Amino acid sequence: MNARLLDRLPPVSTLGPFIALVVASLFFASQSDRFLSGQNFSLILQQVMIVGVIALGQTLIVLTAGIDLSCGMVMALGSVVMSKFAVDMGIDPYVAIACGIAVCTAIGALNGALVTRIKLPAFIVTLGTMNIAFALTQIYSGAQTVTDVPESMMFFGNTFQLGQTAITYGTVLMIALYILTWLFLRDTAPGRHVYAVGNNPESARLTGIATGKVMLGVYMAAGLFYGIASMLSVARMGVGDPQAGATDNLDSITAVVIGGTSLFGGRGSIVGTLIGVLIVGVFRNGLTLMGVPSVYQVLVTGVLVILAVATDQLTHKKG
Repeated sequence: MNARLLDRLPPVSTLGPFIALVVASLFFASQSDRFLSGQNFSLILQQVMIVGVIALGQTLIVLTAGIDLSCGMVMALGSVVMSKFAVDMGIDPYVAIACGIAVCTAIGALNGALVTRIKLPAFIVTLGTMNIAFALTQIYSGAQTVTDVPESMMFFGNTFQLGQTAITYGTVLMIALYILTWLFLRDTAPGRHVYAVGNNPESARLTGIATGKVMLGVYMAAGLFYGIASMLSVARMGVGDPQAGATDNLDSITAVVIGGTSLFGGRGSIVGTLIGVLIVGVFRNGLTLMGVPSVYQVLVTGVLVILAVATDQLTHKKG
């Protein structure tokens, strides 16, 4: 294989997860006749679309060598706010959705301000806001699920036919967001600044990059993605669920790390995160089709993330 062909291949951090996705798909296809069907793949995409959008925000933060433990609880708070605004207060559904997204973005801004202005560790900051968001969600909802959500708020849970397969509009939105974020990181100066800050913040500052503004923008963008995920959660489940998002922080971190984004910052890709999200979805779907109890699915997810982090650690040491 010549050097030119090697240059055209995707980086190992993306190629490795893709090979793992193909191998996992072939394995589950050999174990269940229902796995290799358009309807099942559509179901996998539906199952991962919420955590997939959350993982977009998580990727941006991890690229700056941070981490966000609050994402799942912030998403749950946003879904309760928008559903209660529409159901209990009678606010126009579209305005209610905007309010829910604004709440999530504001919490993202709070996380960013505490990390950049007061220089607190992202792990501690987001651990605190995770508990704050959880408490606010339970207090505001009374720990009760919000039902009778307006039909217009469930648009992204509706489907359209593509051949014999039903595709949800939420899946289309998730893929569109991945494409836009990929283009932003690859082709824009602010996108390249995210990598620069994550790789070496001091060097980035010396080259004239406003590292504080970049970090603040990243956390706000992550909050925006969590707000969009809360809208998808309401659309898919048809309710505002205060118990939602309990495992989404771990699931999103798992997807980001499996997808090849380094926890040390500065390395990774949105394409890798999408593959990581699909790997998590394929494993859970495949194990379900095989009749494996859900507790073993959690076990497998834990093993996958440890293997991915160990690989990242070894690669970082060699680098």
